[in-house]
Amino acid sequence: MVSTDRMLAFAAMSLLVIVIPGPSVLFVIGRALAHGRRTAVATALGNVVGSYLLVVAVAVGIGSLVERSVTVYLTVKLAGAAYLVWLGVQAFRHRKELKASAIGSGAREPARGDLRTLLDGVLVGVTNPKGVVFFAAVLPQFVDHSAGRVPLQMLVLGLVPITIGLVTDTLWGLTASAARTWFARSDRRLSLIGGAGGCTMIGLGVTVAVTGRAD
Repeated sequence: MVSTDRMLAFAAMSLLVIVIPGPSVLFVIGRALAHGRRTAVATALGNVVGSYLLVVAVAVGIGSLVERSVTVYLTVKLAGAAYLVWLGVQAFRHRKELKASAIGSGAREPARGDLRTLLDGVLVGVTNPKGVVFFAAVLPQFVDHSAGRVPLQMLVLGLVPITIGLVTDTLWGLTASAARTWFARSDRRLSLIGGAGGCTMIGLGVTVAVTGRAD
């Protein structure tokens, strides 16, 4: 099984990568600004589920195929970018529907809305180019091949950045939603912050589409 030394080294590497805001963090912030704390937390949870699907993919050998194939990599990256832009456009279009009174009364979204939000986070997490590269290129380096059961080692190691990501993404989301609550003292300001959240996601989608490996 995975040694403590390897686990700690991978945790340190994961923390260094995760503290640099990437697509997942910015997506959580954008959703928090547009929809509030409940959506932010569900999005963060969806993100880590999607990220762990990448760990599973690497463990069974699919992740290396995505990383080595330019065509597959670009397809995954552009799919995620397009979805981010679409979500941002939707948030911007519906920004005037945000009402301060609804937030103050503690109105809740229906259960289906929570599930949809979770699935949105999963899709963004699983198509995150930063996650694809990290898990495909970095994770295998911390596996002890002499100990055997390599896929299981990867699955265990993958829980480390997932846990760190869940904590940090949630904190980012809660912080952003707190700022949104402050703006929610008027419908006009809430509309502005909802539009800002939409623009953040659109900008993020464009950034993801035009950056990354050039080979």
